[in-house]
Amino acid sequence: MTRKTANDFHPEVLKLFDGYVHGQVSRRDFLLGAGRYAALTGVTASGLLAALSPQFAEAQQVKPDDSRINAKYIELDSPQGNGKIRGYLVTPAKITEKLPTVLVVHENRGLNPHIEDIARRVALDNFIAFAPDALYSLGGYPSDEDKARELFQQLDQTKTQEDFVVSAQYLKKITDGNGKVGVVGFCYGGGIANYLATRLTDLNAAVPFYGRQPETALVANIKAPLLIHYAGADERTNAGWPAYEAALKAAKINYQTFIYENTQHGFNNDTTPRYDEKAAALAWKRTIDFFNETLRK
Repeated sequence: MTRKTANDFHPEVLKLFDGYVHGQVSRRDFLLGAGRYAALTGVTASGLLAALSPQFAEAQQVKPDDSRINAKYIELDSPQGNGKIRGYLVTPAKITEKLPTVLVVHENRGLNPHIEDIARRVALDNFIAFAPDALYSLGGYPSDEDKARELFQQLDQTKTQEDFVVSAQYLKKITDGNGKVGVVGFCYGGGIANYLATRLTDLNAAVPFYGRQPETALVANIKAPLLIHYAGADERTNAGWPAYEAALKAAKINYQTFIYENTQHGFNNDTTPRYDEKAAALAWKRTIDFFNETLRK
């Protein structure tokens, strides 16, 4: 079976799906809107939604029991009344020296199988990776993307942001770590990566993928170098980039930005048709090269 790509869907369907994923369009409104284009493709609106939804097993690159890594779930104390912070800790199976660490921050669905796979990929590049689940205070990722999005709306984001601060601080002192911490995040997680850069003066690197920009008044607080990835066809997220870029330049922040033309929001997520293999491979190589440069020296 040939895997579908973004080119197999009408641009308006992709726009509707982006709104649906980010809580701006209800399931009912997506189906109503997509129904106008469904007849052109010979499928139902429900079929379009199913085709655009994640296929985790098909996209998995590193199995949880891969002999090259050690992976486990751990809990940290939350200072914000959230009880515990639970996350997925992945290390190389053989550690012969102190390693740099990377905080991996998920999209707005919590710690799903795709983000766990991303953490394993990071570990295979000889980093210690930790991927917290922001939904743990509400029972954890529910193994259903729609339910996960609904739960996400219930989070107290102030408390959640503090839990990610604690997670980064944990990596700073982790056994086998070299004391350097980078963060990579996707969509919501990209916004958290930007936020942590403004919040943590001892953060060593931040890589937001198509993430919400921080408040411009806070940009001058950034000390870590940034590697920023955007999708070319992502009007919603990219609308905030000009102001962010102006603030970065004004504050003389060390940053690089790449905009991947003709790609959709979520182009790095290889579980959905919005995935762009070429752009994702290039962005990921740039990310690992950047972490090697900033976290190993």
